[in-house]
Amino acid sequence: MFGNSVVITSALAFATALLLAFMLTPVVKAFAYKIGAVDVPKDNRRMHKTPIPRVGGLAIYLGFLASVLIFGRIDSDMKAILLGSVVIVLFGIVDDVVALKPSTKFIGQIVAALIPIMSNVKVSLLTNPFKSGEYIELGIFSIPITVIWIVGMTNAVNFIDGLDGLACGVSSIASLTVFTIALLVSEPYIAITMAALAGACFGFLPYNLNPAQIFMGDTGSMFLGYMLATLSITGLFKLYAIISFIVPFIILGLPIFDTGFAIVRRILKGQSPLQADRGHVHHRLIDMGFDQKQSVAILYAVSVVLGLAAVIFTTSGEMKIAIFTVAVLFCLFFAINIKSSGKKRHDDGKEGK
Repeated sequence: MFGNSVVITSALAFATALLLAFMLTPVVKAFAYKIGAVDVPKDNRRMHKTPIPRVGGLAIYLGFLASVLIFGRIDSDMKAILLGSVVIVLFGIVDDVVALKPSTKFIGQIVAALIPIMSNVKVSLLTNPFKSGEYIELGIFSIPITVIWIVGMTNAVNFIDGLDGLACGVSSIASLTVFTIALLVSEPYIAITMAALAGACFGFLPYNLNPAQIFMGDTGSMFLGYMLATLSITGLFKLYAIISFIVPFIILGLPIFDTGFAIVRRILKGQSPLQADRGHVHHRLIDMGFDQKQSVAILYAVSVVLGLAAVIFTTSGEMKIAIFTVAVLFCLFFAINIKSSGKKRHDDGKEGK
C-alpha cells in the first residue's frame, strides 16, 4: 500500500476518527457528570473558574480506536500498543474520577509501557552521532530506555495539559508531523494510524478550545502521550529511532522541555518530581500578560516550527530548503503578530489608566 492509496486511506481514517470523536464528545460529557469526573477549580494552577467535566479523552480514544480497526493494520505490534493503551485509558478514567496517587499512576504507566516492549516494540539501535552510517546496539539497555521514553512522553503530554486546547492541539501537530515523516520513510500503516490519532484530536478540539466545555483529563493526555511515544519507535522508527531520537525529540520538543524543566525545578525545591506546581511554560506565559488563547496560539506556533524542523531532518535537497523557508517565514509572521498583540495590550493598559 503506497502512493495515492495511502493518502486516500489516511484521509478516510482522519475523517472517520474526527467525526466519531466529535459526535461522541457530548455523550462522554454527560457520562462524566454521571460518574463524578468533574474538575473543580481549587488552586491557582487551574485557569477555569467553574467546574468542568473531564474524561473527554474517552471520546478521542474511541474515535481513534474505531478508525484504526477499520483502516489500519492490526499486526502483533499494533495489538500490543492498543492493549497497552487500554491500560493507560483505564488508569486515566479512574484518576479523573478519584484522583489516584502519582505513584499509582506511575506504576500503571510502566505496566502499559512493558506490554508493547514484550512484543518487541522498543528501540534496539541508535545512530552513532560521531560516525556516519554506524549504529549503537543497545542490547539489554533497550528495555529500560524504551520504558523511560514511553513513560516520559506519557507524562510530558499530561504535564502540558494546563490550558484549554493546549495538549490536544500540540498532540494534533505532533501526530501530523509523525504522519508526514511516516510517508517520507515509507511506513504506510503508521501514517494511517497517525492520521486517525490526529483526526480524533481535531474532532474533540472544538469542545476543548477556550472557553472549554470539557477537558480531556488524564484519560486523554496520557493516552495521547502514550500513542505518540510508542508509534514514534515502531517499524522503521524502531530500528534507527530516526537519527538517534533526534527527530522524536524535536517532534515532541515542547512537552519534553516543559517536563524536563519541571522535574529539575521541583527537585531543586526539594519537592517530588511528580508534585504539581504552577511553573509550567503555559503558566509563565499567562503570568507575562498573555491570555489563554494567546498563550495557546504561541505554543501551537512553537510546535509547528518544531514539527517542520523534524520533517527537515528526514528530507534532503530542494525539499529541505523549501520547508526551512516556510518555517522561517512562519516564525517572522508569528513574531510580528505577537509584537503587535503585545503593543495593543500595552496601549489598552494605558487607556485604562
